Amino acid sequence: MSANTPHPELRGRFLTGSTMSHVVRMTMAGATGITFVFVVDAANLFWISQLGDPRLVAAAGFAFAIQFFSVSIGIGLMIAAVALISRAVGEGGHEAARHNATASMLLAGGAQALVALAVFCLRDQLVALTGATGETAALASRYLAISVPSIVFMALGMAANGALRAHGEARQSMFVTLFPGLVTMIVDPVMIYGLGWGLDGAAIGVALSRILMMSAGFYFAVRIHDLLARPAIADLRRIAWPFALIAGPAILTQMATPAGNYLMTRIMAGFGDDAVAGWAVVGRLTVVAFGGIMSLSGAIGGIFGQNYGARRFDRLTSTYRDAILFGFVYTLVAWLIIILASPLVIRGFGLTPEAAEVVQAFAYVGAGGFVFGAALFVSNAAFNALGRALRSTFVNWMRDGVVTLPLALLLAAWFGAQGVIYAQAVASLVVGSLAGWWGWHFVRSLHRKQLPPLDLPPPRPYANPDRFRRR
Repeated sequence: MSANTPHPELRGRFLTGSTMSHVVRMTMAGATGITFVFVVDAANLFWISQLGDPRLVAAAGFAFAIQFFSVSIGIGLMIAAVALISRAVGEGGHEAARHNATASMLLAGGAQALVALAVFCLRDQLVALTGATGETAALASRYLAISVPSIVFMALGMAANGALRAHGEARQSMFVTLFPGLVTMIVDPVMIYGLGWGLDGAAIGVALSRILMMSAGFYFAVRIHDLLARPAIADLRRIAWPFALIAGPAILTQMATPAGNYLMTRIMAGFGDDAVAGWAVVGRLTVVAFGGIMSLSGAIGGIFGQNYGARRFDRLTSTYRDAILFGFVYTLVAWLIIILASPLVIRGFGLTPEAAEVVQAFAYVGAGGFVFGAALFVSNAAFNALGRALRSTFVNWMRDGVVTLPLALLLAAWFGAQGVIYAQAVASLVVGSLAGWWGWHFVRSLHRKQLPPLDLPPPRPYANPDRFRRR
């Protein structure tokens, strides 16, 4: 096999076959993994709620609003990694893909280390900005001090997972998140109850989960598929600027949702700890029920990237169409399940009447916004993978800032805490519909014009081109 011939076992698997099957397989694998992580997080909140102190639940809600930023930064970094790796795979440059993967991982880890340091040092001020006060604020700050440093491990694990997704390894990418979730599901109640650590035990469980995610990602990416090359300064210099061009807008895009959530948490805090406790439960319900839709951007980015690298514009169009259809059906089913499950959730978490009203507003109205929000996530994937990442940034901030904030202030004045939920649903309906149309128009236009090339200088040749063999 020549040095320029890609290994047949690792050819671009998204270049052939049904695009709908690729969308379903990658999204459901990503959804299974990420949903399980969020199920574990929801279980943590459930165990905390059983301690009988609403301040603990509210503290977890305030801390979640802040940690949401760091998690979203990690997702933006992973999107950039998937885009660069999958394009190289589509162009047949598998050795370049390996070096892109390693350099992306190092850049992601370094960026998240800076984020972790900033959040750790400023955690008291950040908690105060959410509206938390007194003992609740102190508990939220302590939770952050324990859990935030581990986002560096999360970044490395997500980058390794991005390499797996870019190559179409759906099953292994799912295991990267399933394995740590399963372990923490078992040990969390032991730490929270058995050892009597309470909220500290929940924070330690989050840190443990992220360390296990990194370990699982390295195992599959390195030991099983050999998708990472040796670290090299030359690769960092070569990929830093292209990576930043994608990661910067992608991070800004991902930051829109936690920024909106942060602002909504501040508004909700004005209605008391009970409302914030209900809001915390809504946050967990959202990510558990709609994890599949939230994973669309990362899951199908590799499909767009490979087919763009191979200049298969017809498959870009079919991928976009199939992703929209899948998202529509998925969200309708999830909405129905939330409506049916909401009474059990309210009783299970022991919510007060004020908190229960917030959860009911989400179940019957707020969750419906995701039917239209799904189109927003699909357009994000297309814009990020196909060189128009700033468009994703624009539509996301339009939804979570420009539209949602004034609506939330207005509707909260009319309907109380439930108005925050209604505002999010209306914003998703309006902006999601417009973003879906804009993305469709953009993808359909690609056969008439050429996007700028990736323009990455190739890595230096290596003596062993067959390192892609499966072990």
